[in-house]
Parts: sequence; C-alpha cells; structure tokens
Amino acid sequence: MPFANLKVPAGTLTAEQKEVLVGKVTDLYAETFGDAVRDNTMVLVDEVVDGGWGIRGEVLTLAKITGRS
Repeated sequence: MPFANLKVPAGTLTAEQKEVLVGKVTDLYAETFGDAVRDNTMVLVDEVVDGGWGIRGEVLTLAKITGRS
C-alpha cells in the first residue's frame, strides 16, 4: 500500500488545499505504480504545532514563514 505522510505547519492550509494535496499525491502514486494502487493509497496530512519544527538549526513559526510578526 503506497503511503505518504505530509507534514505542514498548523494553520497554513485550508481543508480545500489539503483535499487538493491528497488528490495530487494519490494521482502521482497511481502514475508511478499504476492505477491499481489508487484504491490502497493512503495520504496523511499532519499539521505540526507552531514552533514544533525547524530547518537549518532554526525553529520555525507561522509568523516567520509568512513574514508576519
């Protein structure tokens, strides 16, 4: 069963955007492995709490990502 776990900052995606992501990732798996995997493809969108992740040694917050303080 193909499985994708997408981690995104909490509050950055609407329900509609998550639906689009799930659909596109499912389509990509089906294109890669054949349409037979579509019914068994699982896509999990995890929302990481604000300040709960980082890159290059820096903790990221929604304010830093969006440029808002």
